[in-house]
Amino acid sequence: DFQSASSGVAAKAMRSELGRLANAIPDVKALKEPSPEQIIPYKDLPACDNPELLNKLAVLKLNGGLGTTMGCVGPKSAIEVRDGMTFLDLSVRQIEYLNKKFDVNVPFILMNSFNTDDDTMRIVQKYGSHKIDILTFNQSRYPRINKESLLPMPRTPTSDINRLIAEGKEYIFISNVDNLGAVVDLNILKYMVDNDSEFIMEVTDKTKADIKGGTLIDYEGTVRLLEVAQVPAEHIEDFKSIKKFRIFNTNNLWISLKAIKRVTEEKELNLEVIVNNKTLESGVKVIQLETAVGSAIKHFKNAHGVNVPRSRFLPVKSTSDLFLVTSDLYSLNHGELTMNPKRLFQTVPLVKLGDEFKKSPPHILELDHLTVTGDVTFGAGVQLKGTVIIVANHGARIDIPPNSVLENK
Repeated sequence: DFQSASSGVAAKAMRSELGRLANAIPDVKALKEPSPEQIIPYKDLPACDNPELLNKLAVLKLNGGLGTTMGCVGPKSAIEVRDGMTFLDLSVRQIEYLNKKFDVNVPFILMNSFNTDDDTMRIVQKYGSHKIDILTFNQSRYPRINKESLLPMPRTPTSDINRLIAEGKEYIFISNVDNLGAVVDLNILKYMVDNDSEFIMEVTDKTKADIKGGTLIDYEGTVRLLEVAQVPAEHIEDFKSIKKFRIFNTNNLWISLKAIKRVTEEKELNLEVIVNNKTLESGVKVIQLETAVGSAIKHFKNAHGVNVPRSRFLPVKSTSDLFLVTSDLYSLNHGELTMNPKRLFQTVPLVKLGDEFKKSPPHILELDHLTVTGDVTFGAGVQLKGTVIIVANHGARIDIPPNSVLENK
């Protein structure tokens, strides 16, 4: 009786949540590409010559992810990325440089998950002597649900943050901690202030590598975020089409703090729920319910997208991505990565590394495509050009000698 009663309550809650989710899915017939007024090209933004605006800004990094997909344990932001510095080091260095250069006070905020909070709190202590105010808090969350019983698997939650508006902050720049291209941009901040926009989403042109990324749409005259999980199976190919939906969400977001306060206090914030199936280390299968911050765009006034250069979207999701950012393709300046000007085309090569890949930084300025699979080791000073594919058979090993030049091999 106890089990059936608990399951009945869980089932009722699940029906209610699924009903709300179903009602939130847009009618496909009403979907249109955004109008020119809803997506502003970055090149059309006026240049900002007033760094004082930075005193109205706070910067928040989404820091809830672990480094498991890259073979690491603990917060992903603690992975070493470049010149002995981690994702977190680079972000802190960027904000500290802004504060010193312009004599402003931009606070740095980390939104952690229950997986990353304890470790992150210990890590940020090392920045105590830096010119930067660091705040942390826990993201809100639904409890995971056991896939077999449909009963919740709760954890202890809660934390809150209210001090920003009291300190005179009016805007917040939000991005993923692993997006190394997401740096503070004064031109976007000035545009937001001048146009009284409550929510700006940075989008960029879609390539074949981005076909699953969420996109902005016009839905009955308002701008909305459409995620692949919301698209019926018969329309998936339309969603992936570069011709039909030409831009995607970078998850670099600029939001008015006063507007956030308004929509939360008035209980207007109603985000679509994303269902994510996961398997725990114990083997237990769970259902994780998530919300995407970008879907909040529909609740804000004068909300729209800004089509930014691809350089503002530089995520590191895999060892292949890490290989690129540790190479000579980029240079590091005050925590910001910039493309090497010697690169003929300002695009990144396609890199696919097998799980066995040994970390090494060959020269890749003239590389277009690299695939490495199996037990492969690179000597110092190796140069890769054009298309290079290296496959070590099972049980075999390939050592690329130092100073080798591999071109179209």
